[in-house]
Amino acid sequence: MNAAAPSSPSSPRTPRTSRTPRSEVVADAAIGLLVRGGLRALTHRAVDEAAGLPQGSTSNHARTRAALIETAVRRLAVRESQVISLEEMPDGEDTEALADGLALALHRYLTRDPSLLIARYELALEITRRPELRETYVRTGTAAFREPLVAMLGRAGSADPERHTLSLVAWCDGMLFSCTAGSYVNEVPTRNQLRTSLRELLHGMLDDSAKHTKR
Repeated sequence: MNAAAPSSPSSPRTPRTSRTPRSEVVADAAIGLLVRGGLRALTHRAVDEAAGLPQGSTSNHARTRAALIETAVRRLAVRESQVISLEEMPDGEDTEALADGLALALHRYLTRDPSLLIARYELALEITRRPELRETYVRTGTAAFREPLVAMLGRAGSADPERHTLSLVAWCDGMLFSCTAGSYVNEVPTRNQLRTSLRELLHGMLDDSAKHTKR
């Protein structure tokens, strides 16, 4: 791994214009507060102030604290999908291309906007204590990331794409956490290093699948 550290977890920003829907302004401000101060900083008044909106604006979009957290969850899924860009992934059977595409997505996440990961970890812990929000959290993650990966691995020849997706997601989550808040927080792997590791992981899963299929 190289010696470069990820950018500090300052407030994640998206371009804002006069045409930006107020709901997005509120949600982005909420995410920024999560990054800077955690769940304790997330209040309706604080979101109004961070977004530069009149007092009471956030309450018009999310009446309760649970609704405000759900708003942040939904918006975070959109923001993450913009960074990772799964639509850039290969749609064929080439394992090398899949490893390259995933390496690009992970490296982009770790270097472009790692603060989004801080927001996700804050929300993940809170949602374990709020079962009423768990479905939304899981559903947004499933639709945005899990289902496309299942399809990709199936096309790449996996004999058990659901199980292999679990292994792949667990590996990716571990890498992201380690380099954002874990023991490798001051080291970000290069895209080539990520590609090599993903190639080893994918070949280990898919080559074994091919052997079993031929039997």
